[in-house]
Amino acid sequence: MARSRGEMATPVQTARRTHAVVRRAAGHPWLELMERAGYIARGVLYAVMGLLAFGVAGGFGGSATDQSGSLVALAGAPPGRALLLAFAVGLGAYSIWGFVRAIFDPMHRGDDATGIVERLGFAWSGIAYAGLALFALGLFMGASKPASQDATQSTIAKILAYPAGELAVVLIGLVSVSVGLWQFFEAFRAKFKHDFKREQMTEAQEKLVFGLGRLGMVARGVTFTLVGWFILQGGLHRDPGRVRGYGGAFMWLMTQPHGHMLLGIVAIGFIALGLHSFAAARWIRLLGTRK
Repeated sequence: MARSRGEMATPVQTARRTHAVVRRAAGHPWLELMERAGYIARGVLYAVMGLLAFGVAGGFGGSATDQSGSLVALAGAPPGRALLLAFAVGLGAYSIWGFVRAIFDPMHRGDDATGIVERLGFAWSGIAYAGLALFALGLFMGASKPASQDATQSTIAKILAYPAGELAVVLIGLVSVSVGLWQFFEAFRAKFKHDFKREQMTEAQEKLVFGLGRLGMVARGVTFTLVGWFILQGGLHRDPGRVRGYGGAFMWLMTQPHGHMLLGIVAIGFIALGLHSFAAARWIRLLGTRK
């Protein structure tokens, strides 16, 4: 029976309509254009991060840093302020894309246990890149200042100060190690291949782009696992001095046998991850993609 004009919509109907409206907005061509720009911004940060680490490995300058450190480095370039504003917008759009992937599942990860975990990872990506976007905006406005110490270490030190802080840090460390190991699995299975519009790519382009992605995931797996291990040690020993972030993980690699080569390989992996992100800006399937 048709609903009378004065009849109220049920909560389920309201929720469905809201979901449809939000989905249409998330698939708007202008937002998708900004999301592709976000992939470029992400790629630049990873590439700069890798280049700086490669400079350390090669002994000809550079620094061991993370994505926020890459933003600080870019801020020192001649068009620094304009770049920071562009990065704030692009990273903000990429943050939205993280939540879109988590909620609407345009990557078809599904609702099984593995799919839910991956979609939660997309949501975490949205949170992380929102923080990076705000950091870039703060640098642009002169409100944010480069940290004088390891940001991961200082964050863990604050958590350890709370009751049951050790347990929370141990859990964070275990999750970080798990994420790192998952990166190796992702590099092996290369499920991300299905996220690309492969029908528009040549065979040579596919091999190059997917090879870059695999190499980048291995490099990210190494650093995530190391950072997680350092966090875990900090929690177990209640000692934030044992904690190291990306920069600390890079420098730890340098202290190992053949450390320059190890860090060089990981640095190349991050450069590869940046190039892979550039390719994603061109060929990734977004929410509004029909083919």
